[in-house]
Amino acid sequence: MLRGLEALGERRIIRLIWEYLDRMPDLALDLGDDVSAVNIGGGRVAVLKTDMLVGETDVPPGMSLRQAARKAVVMNISDFAAKGVKPLAMLVSLGLPRSLSEDDIRDIGAGLNDAAREYSTYIIGGDTNEASDLIISCSLFGFSNGGKVISRSGANPGDIVAVTGEFGKTSAGLKILLEGLSAPKEIAEKLKEAVFIPRARLNEGIALSEAGVLSASIDSSDGLAMSLYELSDASNVGFIIDHVPIAEEAIRFASIHGLDPYDLCLYGGEEYELIVTVRPQLWEAAKKAIAHVSGTLIRVGKVIREKRIELRINGEIRNIERRGWEHFKMERP
Repeated sequence: MLRGLEALGERRIIRLIWEYLDRMPDLALDLGDDVSAVNIGGGRVAVLKTDMLVGETDVPPGMSLRQAARKAVVMNISDFAAKGVKPLAMLVSLGLPRSLSEDDIRDIGAGLNDAAREYSTYIIGGDTNEASDLIISCSLFGFSNGGKVISRSGANPGDIVAVTGEFGKTSAGLKILLEGLSAPKEIAEKLKEAVFIPRARLNEGIALSEAGVLSASIDSSDGLAMSLYELSDASNVGFIIDHVPIAEEAIRFASIHGLDPYDLCLYGGEEYELIVTVRPQLWEAAKKAIAHVSGTLIRVGKVIREKRIELRINGEIRNIERRGWEHFKMERP
């Protein structure tokens, strides 16, 4: 029987805290979206995001400190990507175990700057303290284009559901790193790379936002299934998913170990693709906007009025379960 915070889970904990918070006037997005956004006058919206990497839960075996620091930045950038917002600057607070060496600190600094410059932003300050585990907490700041931020709540029945890439590689990669499962070298390296060097779809998010083609958007870091449920809750709609873009490496890995490739694709988490909804009449414009930045936009299904989420593949219908990554409820590495 689960007790304490294990029984609550991350999302319930957040809702409990919200009960004690006064709501700020002029919020441009509801609490619980990918980012926070505040109208500051003159048609301008300030966009803020904070996300925390913790060694025990977010750094799998084999990940270097440089890669961990880079990941901490990418986690934040991905949420800006989902809103179509260009990041301007970032603050970083570090909790550091005293056992770390000077070379370790250099690796952390290099990783932070690697990611910041990769996404054309800068780290301009922060805080440092002693901690029992590695903590890298990033706070990102920017302004929305045209004073509008894409929310999770705008999806409408009939909209097309699309994603910016394939799924399953990080789930398979984590099974190699955490469970000791094996794979041929050429597959294993790509699966582990997906975990160690995640990519945020910032160019794609900004391009889609500037084209004005999206009705709703979210990043998939908690898993494809869980992210669909978050969109469903925010927009009060459902989804029929009839095409799931599973990475070839994940399909081969699943075949080797007798796993369901759809489980790897739907419930893995740690992927930073965008899940978006597009008005049917704007689909061609959306594909054109993505092509302009050399990105990918893959249709996976449609929005329906009934609040259910189904997978329909090869004549088979199955419910997509509400599960994915959630702190306190999931086993730690």
